[in-house]
Amino acid sequence: MELMSQLVTLNIRGMTCASCVARLEKSLSKVAGVDAASVNLATEKAQIRVNQEPQLITDLLIAAVEKTGFEASVFSHQQASPASTNFIDLHGKGAVILAIALSLPLLAPMLLMPFGIHWMLPAWVQFLLATPVQFILGSRFYVAGFKALRMGSGNMDLLVALGTTAAYGLSIYTWYLSDWGRAYEPHELYFESSAVVISLVMLGKWLEARAKKETTAAITALQSLWPDQAKLLRQHDLKQLDYEHLPIAQILPGDWVLVLPGERIPVDGLVIEGLSEIDESMLTGESRLLEKEKGATVIGGSLNGSGRLIIQATGIGETSVLAKMIALVENAQAEKAPIQRLVDQVSAWFVPIVVLIAAINFLIHALILNDSQNALLYSVAILVIACPCALGLATPVAIMAGTGVAAKFGILIKDAQALELAHRINIVAFDKTGTLTLGKPSVKNFHNFSDLNDQQIHALALGLQMGSEHPLAKAMIQFGLQHQIQSESYATVLANVGKGIEGQCLSGSYQGKKIAFVSFHAIKEHASEQIQVAAINELNLGHSASCLVDVTDSSNQILAIYSFGDELKANVSEAILRLKSMKIKTIMISGDNQLVANMLAQKIGIDEVYAEVLPAEKAAIIQSLQAINGRSYVAMVGDGVNDAPALAVADVGIAVSTGTDIAMHAASITLMRGDPALVPDAIEISIKTWQKIKQNLFWAFAYNLIGIPLAALGYLTPMIAGAAMAASSVSVVGNALLLRKWSRPKS
Repeated sequence: MELMSQLVTLNIRGMTCASCVARLEKSLSKVAGVDAASVNLATEKAQIRVNQEPQLITDLLIAAVEKTGFEASVFSHQQASPASTNFIDLHGKGAVILAIALSLPLLAPMLLMPFGIHWMLPAWVQFLLATPVQFILGSRFYVAGFKALRMGSGNMDLLVALGTTAAYGLSIYTWYLSDWGRAYEPHELYFESSAVVISLVMLGKWLEARAKKETTAAITALQSLWPDQAKLLRQHDLKQLDYEHLPIAQILPGDWVLVLPGERIPVDGLVIEGLSEIDESMLTGESRLLEKEKGATVIGGSLNGSGRLIIQATGIGETSVLAKMIALVENAQAEKAPIQRLVDQVSAWFVPIVVLIAAINFLIHALILNDSQNALLYSVAILVIACPCALGLATPVAIMAGTGVAAKFGILIKDAQALELAHRINIVAFDKTGTLTLGKPSVKNFHNFSDLNDQQIHALALGLQMGSEHPLAKAMIQFGLQHQIQSESYATVLANVGKGIEGQCLSGSYQGKKIAFVSFHAIKEHASEQIQVAAINELNLGHSASCLVDVTDSSNQILAIYSFGDELKANVSEAILRLKSMKIKTIMISGDNQLVANMLAQKIGIDEVYAEVLPAEKAAIIQSLQAINGRSYVAMVGDGVNDAPALAVADVGIAVSTGTDIAMHAASITLMRGDPALVPDAIEISIKTWQKIKQNLFWAFAYNLIGIPLAALGYLTPMIAGAAMAASSVSVVGNALLLRKWSRPKS
């Protein structure tokens, strides 16, 4: 039996630029059993799709990473960031401060020169200050650069190592030519260039790492919602609350957990006893408190209010809503957007081309212009400014920030492709029931056309619906409870998807006969004029009409009409209005009657309606919408099992989390609450993210397109080049972080 593909996620430490990413992906892809590998510079993670058991291949993957020159460990949701084992962390704040402290005396003469103060450190002091910066604090660049070179490629570290070593070597050579014995005399050397460049690059990478942590704030905030322990009730006894504190990992499905006022709810569950108000804002983005009583469901991580609750655990660990949310956000941030693949291809050739440009520039200045000393400095500046850090960060940090702000508002984006595609959306198709409406219809009216009394007809209709999860069946069951109706019994009840339900009655006046409950439009050709008038009157009121029918021997005798009404969700009209302001066409797809669907669409401002649609036809409608004007980009919004095919075929599927798990699996975006206003929110966040990606890529390329020629012509010293290179990375991350300030437009 063929093994299904599985995903292995590794933490990667030591990456510095897009070239590192390309090298890692190439190395991981060569491991036997790997189908595909994707490495993300911003999240420092690798996702590897393998065709064998993960435990059998994980060690090989880690070995491949280490052979390439990086550190790797298996990713876990609960693990902390790996701590450095070095006495001085060469990537940390202490190393940066020490490098700057050693470099400032070397830089001081240049800072004092504009004030007419000409002062220079003795050569031996310059040497003693620059050497530890170059070979101890800067050793990280040599190690990583050598490993890259050994693998037949280049990276940012190699460029820094080459450039600063050239400046350091030139200083040693110049000092030698001026006579070693004059070590105590001031010399105009270039130790400050090598030391300051290394210090600036270290500072830039440290600032960049700090800024990147801000882009993962959404995940950090979600992870912080998990309490460490839960109060497990030893006995399922509501009178004697005897409990013990246990770690969350030891709670099992079915356990009863006590939650006191002000505590975080530790697990997903069902309220067994108690009444309280719950704050789910961190999970759903909904700021108002939700009242929970016996029978209500609660989400682990939400905050309990003033009441005491006893909860039966249903979802724990990886199966909980909170864990699934974290996994969705992490996967979206770890994935690559399609545009990033183009950037990776450019980066693979970038370092060799830069080294070639620097070499050619050196030869031109040294041999043709006869200026060998400046030739080396100009070439060093080229090597330093051309580091492709910003290029590798431009797309992933924007995606991290975009998915993070979306999660804050209750929008979970499953993959980066959805984020990149959503800005193109020009058509949004909505399912009606449960998406635009509350999905909780109730019986509005009833018309009896049989010889039976009303109670008998209700019993006949109710028995057919018992056990069904369809919204209309639930409405009938609720109607039966309100009127204290005893249902008839049925055998071989079959659901005809999109048309109705039928079964053989085993009791009452219609014993042995086949009875069906179908929509009026499916049976209207068999309806008398009286029945049609009654049905049309209900439809004119905006109700949907269903008929109870005797279908024995295909007689199709209509016994009664039940009309159902559903309430619109709040903010529906405002959501449609916002989509129109964004130049997006709105569509409603419904299995309901055309007249009812048209009335609803007119009420809320929907542009076009597809009514009386069978579930199997929804996907075909989405495909036809995609073909409009050559190619249109369509989002489908739905919540039910019957929406799953349409959600999957749409360019962007948007599932409402109040619906079914199948719908959420098929969709690429999940709305954590059933608020239609989240649909334009999701599209707007995508548009803003796409703008940040384009801005970041523009600036990443602009730094190099402008900086390399200036460095080649001698307008940039190595120090200025180092500062510009560090600034490019920090500015790209900072620009992406501006997404965190996004807020929903006020209506």
